[in-house]
Amino acid sequence: MTETANARKIAFATFVRRALAEASATRAWTGTEVSRRTGVSRQTINRWVRGDWASDPEAERVVAFCEGLGLDPATAFAALGWDRNANRRDAPPLPPMDPDVEALLRRLADPGVSDAEKFHIRETIRYLAYRPTLPAAVRKRGDAAG
Repeated sequence: MTETANARKIAFATFVRRALAEASATRAWTGTEVSRRTGVSRQTINRWVRGDWASDPEAERVVAFCEGLGLDPATAFAALGWDRNANRRDAPPLPPMDPDVEALLRRLADPGVSDAEKFHIRETIRYLAYRPTLPAAVRKRGDAAG
């Protein structure tokens, strides 16, 4: 293994350890809870913590891990030595952000908003983001009733 590859593993392992420690300290999340909230298996997270991987982690899993913990994936990508924008030239432009989502993001960044309120905002967003989608037939019945 090259020194660069080893340094990247150490940097990413450090990032993951800090993210887990913060989730434990601020939210009292266990490893199982982090796995459930991020959709990344405990085995994968444990390999990341040990720096025990033969090929780079999958970008989608890194993003899911970060988003589940409310972290910017760019930090993880930097630890891995990835250029986050390398493949974005061919990607379609992102759609405009919903004004309500922008308002929530402003509240989460506002130092005047209490930590308790920010916690409730994040928990509500997580609930909505990961709840199962209803089958089309059930959605249509609900639309017809309204």
